[in-house]
Amino acid sequence: MSLSVENLSFSYGQRAVLRDVTFTVEQGELLSVLGPNGVGKTTLFRCILGTLTPRSGQITIDGLDLTAMPPRERARRIAYIPQIHPPTFGYTVLDTVLMGTSRQMNAFQQPKAAQVRQAEEALEQVGAAHLRERNFAHLSGGEQQLVLIARALAQQAQVLMMDEPTSALDYGNQLRILQMVKRLAAQGYTVILSTHNPQHALTFADRLLVLHDGTAAAVGKPPQVLTPALMETLYGVTVDFLDTASGPVLVPGAEGGGA
Repeated sequence: MSLSVENLSFSYGQRAVLRDVTFTVEQGELLSVLGPNGVGKTTLFRCILGTLTPRSGQITIDGLDLTAMPPRERARRIAYIPQIHPPTFGYTVLDTVLMGTSRQMNAFQQPKAAQVRQAEEALEQVGAAHLRERNFAHLSGGEQQLVLIARALAQQAQVLMMDEPTSALDYGNQLRILQMVKRLAAQGYTVILSTHNPQHALTFADRLLVLHDGTAAAVGKPPQVLTPALMETLYGVTVDFLDTASGPVLVPGAEGGGA
């Protein structure tokens, strides 16, 4: 399932946030959205998810106009995985994942055996079945992120949108989550993942969308797109790229990283 954004623009009042952003992400691809704070990453996600209405442009999924779809139909195609946040209620892990099946029911229905099976299979898929009866609020950050991914998988959408999924995790859990996301893309999911970490984009993304000053500054393969000149434009720092057996690694430049 491919998702295309063409000439997307959005403004908050008179303040333009996105201007003529264009990109496509194909089935089985992990697209990383990179850029400094305030460049419009979250706004772009909200436009795709339908919580904001673009000023102009088009968003399509397999050629169908996404903005014209009712919310339930959109949820059949796109699942959103938010950043970790303190839960309001003490739901069990299974109940949390079951929320991903809600589009299959009306407001007054209870989950049936089919939905419970979907939730359990999603937990198995992310390696978190052993957490089934635990209180979601009592899990570690890495465990919570796994459960949120399982909730999205239970939704049975083919496009996964992840908003900085590793931002609150330690180094080990960051790698484990990104390795899992990479496997999901290999299984055929279309993944759009925003990040503040250019190394994550270099290591895990198939393609990279770089936002700067409200525009798509670059789109393409990470090693080709992410250059020292672009890093200095984005972040005001100097960096070098060190070639290793595992791929390119970012290191501070000779001057220690800009002003």
